[in-house]
Amino acid sequence: MPSRKTYATLAAVALAAGTIAVATSGVAGAGTATHGTPRPDRQLAFDRTATYPVFQNRPAGEDPATPTVAEISTVSSDGRTLIYTDALARRIGFLDISDADRPRGLGTLALTELGDAEDEPTSVAVVGQYVLVVVNTSASFTDPSGRLDVISLSNRRRVTSFDLGGQPDSITISHDHRYAAIAIENERDEEATPAGGEEGDLPQAPAGFVQLVDLGGNSPDRWRTRAVPLTGPNGAALPALTAAGIAAPTDPEPEYVSINGRNQLAVTLQENNGVVLVDVPTGRIDKVFSTGTATVRGIDTENDGALDPAGSITDTPREPDAVAWVDDRYLATANEGDWRGGTRGWSIFDSRTGKVAWDAGNGFEQLAVRYGFANDDRADNKGTEPEGVAIAEFDGVRYAFVGSERSNFVAVYDLSRPTAPVFRQVLPATNGPEGLLPIPSRGLLAVSSEEDDASVGVRASVTLYRLGRSTPAFPSIVSAPERGGAGPIGWGALGALSAVPGKSHLLYSVTDAAYQPSRILTIDPTSTPAVVDHALTVRAADGTPVGYDAEGIFARPQGGFWLAVEGATGAGNQLVRLDRDGVTRQVVPVPAEVAAGLAKQGFEGVTATTDPRGHEVVWAALQREVAGDPTGIVRLGRYDVTAGSWSWFGYRLGSTSTPGDWIGLSEVTVVGNRLAVIERDKLNGPAATVKRIYTVELPRAAATPGPLRVLPKTLAYDVLPDLRATHGWTQEKLEGLTVAGDGQVYAVTDNDAVQDATGETVFLRLGSDKRVFKGR
Repeated sequence: MPSRKTYATLAAVALAAGTIAVATSGVAGAGTATHGTPRPDRQLAFDRTATYPVFQNRPAGEDPATPTVAEISTVSSDGRTLIYTDALARRIGFLDISDADRPRGLGTLALTELGDAEDEPTSVAVVGQYVLVVVNTSASFTDPSGRLDVISLSNRRRVTSFDLGGQPDSITISHDHRYAAIAIENERDEEATPAGGEEGDLPQAPAGFVQLVDLGGNSPDRWRTRAVPLTGPNGAALPALTAAGIAAPTDPEPEYVSINGRNQLAVTLQENNGVVLVDVPTGRIDKVFSTGTATVRGIDTENDGALDPAGSITDTPREPDAVAWVDDRYLATANEGDWRGGTRGWSIFDSRTGKVAWDAGNGFEQLAVRYGFANDDRADNKGTEPEGVAIAEFDGVRYAFVGSERSNFVAVYDLSRPTAPVFRQVLPATNGPEGLLPIPSRGLLAVSSEEDDASVGVRASVTLYRLGRSTPAFPSIVSAPERGGAGPIGWGALGALSAVPGKSHLLYSVTDAAYQPSRILTIDPTSTPAVVDHALTVRAADGTPVGYDAEGIFARPQGGFWLAVEGATGAGNQLVRLDRDGVTRQVVPVPAEVAAGLAKQGFEGVTATTDPRGHEVVWAALQREVAGDPTGIVRLGRYDVTAGSWSWFGYRLGSTSTPGDWIGLSEVTVVGNRLAVIERDKLNGPAATVKRIYTVELPRAAATPGPLRVLPKTLAYDVLPDLRATHGWTQEKLEGLTVAGDGQVYAVTDNDAVQDATGETVFLRLGSDKRVFKGR
């Protein structure tokens, strides 16, 4: 077997191969974030320690399905109490993170106790013993208002409040704790149409501004606010904004704020595509610059089911959201975009000149592809949407953390050279990572996520990561560059596995209906992480690419493949035989009498045996019961290829008492004289219960007519502990299982193409077949 590579070495080699290319317009110092190879003595990496679903921190008596989020977070001065905003539920939450492996809920503070039931927290920060909560109290877009509540961290009582004079967004604290700065956005109404414009256009009065807070003395009653207007007294545009080419300068809308060590404030005007620099002690505007446009090539720009990097965006405004100072000169922006733009990456600007010093180009977007987070549903609308950026120093190294709102990951870069970021790793998050909170004093990073939908098991969470020298558990699988192409192989929705005949260490998988056309992927599991290193397009008999909802794959020793195709209706379920080039050579429909009893859950796995005489028998698993069959009995189909005939055996599913849940099969594979199947529930996260591998006998003959013969099952392996050991959101769809030619057992989860799912793929090495199946 080839020697195993470490994650860091593999990442460095793959990235150095030029798979993250850049194409930007007018960018000085544009780079690929691949500079240099990590030194062995500096191989520190962040590893996930815990994922805390914030619905578990809800008030007593509240329905667990009630939407509740963690949006922006901060931490106490000792680094042990995390405070987060919950805009949906109109409250702030508190977590004890003293033990980073086991965060503990400390309850919430409802804004109804401080003001009105409709008050909305937008940001939060800590100064000493006080929590500063920024609150939006606006009655409407045209009548914006807000306040700053100062809360005692020890007893959660309000000490004082300040009127902010407008609708606030973010807050930041200066390094010396002498000042706070708050972006007063006074955001636009996306359904309003200004004179001479289109719906949602700027300008829309009133204009936004910046509110500074002088934190003089230790007592909040001595604090004072002062406004920094970004328009003239009569609402006219400031000359500095006009000269910089700021879009709609009469309606600046501050979004995010950051203060450097010289007490210089950077504030992004996202909709206006600009940055304003303010001297905080005096409130004087130092500089204004446009963040410009970029042309980015080598990205997916079509929502068509294909992960195709042939698209581009041209002269697109960056429209940055979050901003963070790299040092006292350079600052970084996350270019999420809003109504006119978004360049799918992040940039570093020289504050002295206002020029781009470095830009990610297509690099951030290609990280999503390489790590299986590509969200094709967003390909035509701002892609990964990098929304958050944070910068902090850990163990003498300055790091940048950049969060993808739509692909649910955080990318980590070494910023030892401020204008030459070095990509280090990707961290998986739950859906909609919004708040990025480095806690260097404890070697931690906290990421808070804002998406919450109990109906699909997607719950907002706070995830903790610790910096250390061990190899991180994520990623467990990545992709290599496309052969003959510039970008990485697009992959996701790995719902099936098969051994590769004659290649004892390789595996096959296949994409399901989430992506079109279907592609058979070759996986090399001898590296850590495993690597998708080849893709074969599946084709119809006439050679044209075809899309199947392939839920199972088996590579035939005699060449070619069997696919188990799940239909949208019962009649759409079929076995498809491909030749070695991926061309369809045979289609075997499910018998009509079985199809009539199937709903949308049909074929979910396929395997086969061939005896020494060449007699081939294909086995396929149905996920759910056929109507008319006994309750809890699902079918295993036996297809005799020579005879062209089906027969059926029964398998007894476990039961569940969770409302809305069900139990079903999601894979089948031959193990010696047994069939191994995956039996799983519909649940994920902390609710996940059944993720198991069972075996049944492998019948040597067709089933006899009459009632289904139920094959007794034996539990071989409970996969749930392995899934929980990732310390992330426990994945629902454990769907792939196989035994490689060398006897090693592998399993994989289907990431649902990042739709109603975190998008994380867990590739599991379960050990030898003798260990997993105890010699069977």
